[in-house]
Amino acid sequence: MIRCLRAYILGLVFAASLGARSFTVVAYNVENLFDLDGVAAYEDYQAGKYTPAHALTKLHNIAAVVGKYESGRGPDILLLSEIEVDATPSAQPPDYDAILRRYAGMKLDDMLGARFDREVADLPAEALLAKALADRGMTGYHVISGEAATAAGTGRRMGIKCVVFTRFAVRAVRLHPIQDARPIVEAQLEVDGVVLHVFANHWKSGASDPVTEKTRVENARTLRARVDEILRDDPYADIILGGDFNSQYNQHRRYPAMERTGIDDVLGARGDELGIRDLRQGSGLYNLWYELPTAERGSDTYRGEWGTLIQLIVSRGLYDRRGVQYVDNSFGVGRFPGLNADAKGLPFRWAFDGPGGRGFSDHFPVHARFVTVTDNRPGDFMALDRPSRETPGDAQPVLVRVDPAQVATALADLPPGPLRSDVNKGRILRVEGRVLPGNRLAVEFRGESFDVFSFDAALREKLRADFRAGDTLRFYGELGQYRDRWQFIIQDASWVK
Repeated sequence: MIRCLRAYILGLVFAASLGARSFTVVAYNVENLFDLDGVAAYEDYQAGKYTPAHALTKLHNIAAVVGKYESGRGPDILLLSEIEVDATPSAQPPDYDAILRRYAGMKLDDMLGARFDREVADLPAEALLAKALADRGMTGYHVISGEAATAAGTGRRMGIKCVVFTRFAVRAVRLHPIQDARPIVEAQLEVDGVVLHVFANHWKSGASDPVTEKTRVENARTLRARVDEILRDDPYADIILGGDFNSQYNQHRRYPAMERTGIDDVLGARGDELGIRDLRQGSGLYNLWYELPTAERGSDTYRGEWGTLIQLIVSRGLYDRRGVQYVDNSFGVGRFPGLNADAKGLPFRWAFDGPGGRGFSDHFPVHARFVTVTDNRPGDFMALDRPSRETPGDAQPVLVRVDPAQVATALADLPPGPLRSDVNKGRILRVEGRVLPGNRLAVEFRGESFDVFSFDAALREKLRADFRAGDTLRFYGELGQYRDRWQFIIQDASWVK
């Protein structure tokens, strides 16, 4: 956070020295923000399971995270993933400004509380989010929705979409259908009289799967073709690609068995910050994840490893002295302790626990700062502090490391009531339990049975080999639930005592 704050201050000083505009771009997967019309492609969000109270919690929490930017004003460009495609759309496209005017005298809490009605239920999810932001003073947004309902190639109906919120004037919008995934939203924005091309993405899921990588290759081809069109007209065009690419920033290095990857081999998002200046290289795209030290690269977690599925990628034009310019080393992860980060420093993901649910998203947002410059010198590049290059160390995943002794909940501090309770999910406990008979590794703890699991397959096998029924197993475990079975998750061997 100190690094991000320093870059933020430097950006403001730099912008002020040029008399130019300074602004922030945020990419954020909000983990399924749905409306309340009772019709949903996902079972968890159908009528009777997803209530106005759940939506209100999600909306307040998303708005709280967005409000962490620009001193509560919110970013000027917000690239969102996993907003529901409206299953009951009106005959005309939504007029978001008119919706906000209609409910200007009413708070979202009332709209989704005592004054909830069919009209509110019919509002699309992004309109509810615009209201949540407006209630916190974040106003002036144009809303661009990727409403296309089917994916290219399969014709499969999409349940979620990409949405762009921006305060800049919108010159043009295009939707680019991609294979078996959400359409890419392209917005041409006018920033201080120049064009900024912004693309919101949410590619096919399954980052580590070589089968689905073939689909992401096709997703990348669609985006690369459009970027090439823009760069043919202007090799120094200002372009920002953002969103959930369902790929690691180092996809090919991290999964060497994949012969061809979308993010690296097709889109060509590289880590050579100086190399993208060379017109002969062809790519012209730099992945901002390389701005951070390797150990800090992560905005989501999966099976004990940090992932970088949410990305911001910039063109060479954002390094020259014309139009919009990237603020060097301003890229960062929106990890806010006590808000969207849990006690372990991991994403506080959404759960339907309790009457109104709790949590935020399984992703932290990522952000970067930009300024406008008045020199009008395309191809005259700014000086960089510590320009990055790809290194062999970039191939290794960053492991999730948590010292359980530092974040464990003492048994005496547990709230009253049964241990198997939503309020206790995610707590790390010091467990001393008797191993139970059966094919599953399980222990009896405080009079109840709990499965014992680890994402490390070798550790699971070792525990099964070393402990028999009746033995005492001592470990730190994170309490959770999987398919209605309660379990303790052991992150690594150091958690076993």
